[in-house]
Amino acid sequence: MKKLFLASAGATFFALTTLALGKAEAATIVLDFEGIGQLNPVGNFYNQAPNNFGITFSPNALALVDTDAGGTGNFGGEPSPETILFFQEGSGVIFNALNGFDTGFSFFYTSLLPRFPGLVTVYDGLNASGNILATLELAITPFNQAPDPTGDYSPLVPIGVSFSGIAKSVELQGIPDQIGFDNITIGSAIPIVIQAVPEPTAMLGILALGAVGATTARKKYHSKNGVPGYLSWSEWLARFL
Repeated sequence: MKKLFLASAGATFFALTTLALGKAEAATIVLDFEGIGQLNPVGNFYNQAPNNFGITFSPNALALVDTDAGGTGNFGGEPSPETILFFQEGSGVIFNALNGFDTGFSFFYTSLLPRFPGLVTVYDGLNASGNILATLELAITPFNQAPDPTGDYSPLVPIGVSFSGIAKSVELQGIPDQIGFDNITIGSAIPIVIQAVPEPTAMLGILALGAVGATTARKKYHSKNGVPGYLSWSEWLARFL
C-alpha cells in the first residue's frame, strides 16, 4: 500500500506559518492559517501587531499550502482554502493562549492512520501544563478524495469539545506529516468557517485578464447564517452534500 504524507515528496522543511483570523463574537477567535505561506512557522504571528491576540505556537507548528495553490499539501476539502496547520517533527504541536479562553475549543482536521489518529488535550496552564480541562480522541477521517480529487487527505471534518474553567494551552497530537488542522476556533465547541469572496473590482480584473497573471486582492466575508463573515460547520458540510 502506498504510504501517504500530508506534505508531498520533495517538500523542503523550512520556516512556515499562516494565520488569518476573524471574530464571530467577542470571545471567539478563528485561526485559518491563510497568508502565512508554504512551510513557514506559525510562531508569534498572533502575538504581535497588527494581530496581537496573545496566541503563540510551538516552533514545530507549520503552515502547509494545498498543491492546487502551488504548495506541497496532499490534502483537500479544507474549510478555508488553501492553507492548513501541520507538523513534521515531534509528537504534536502546542499553542498558548496567553489571555486564556473558556467555553470550548474546536477545529477541522484530517488523519488517515488508524494506529494513532490523534489526541487533543486542553490545559489550564501554559505549555501543556497544569490541570487537564478536556481531552478529545480523534478518529480516522474519510479517504475518498472528495471534494478535492488531487488530495489524499480529503476532506477535513469538524469536531469540538466543551469544558469548564479557563484554558491557557492546547496540545494537538498525532503522527508527524500524517495529520492536519484548519479553522481552529478558540472559545466555541463548534468550529466556524470563514467564507471569502473577491472584491467586486478584483472580480472585474479576473474577467478582464482571463485569470492570467497574479494579483493579490483584499477579501470580504459574507454569511448564510446571519453572522457576518462566517458559515456554521453544518453550512460548510452542506456545500459538499
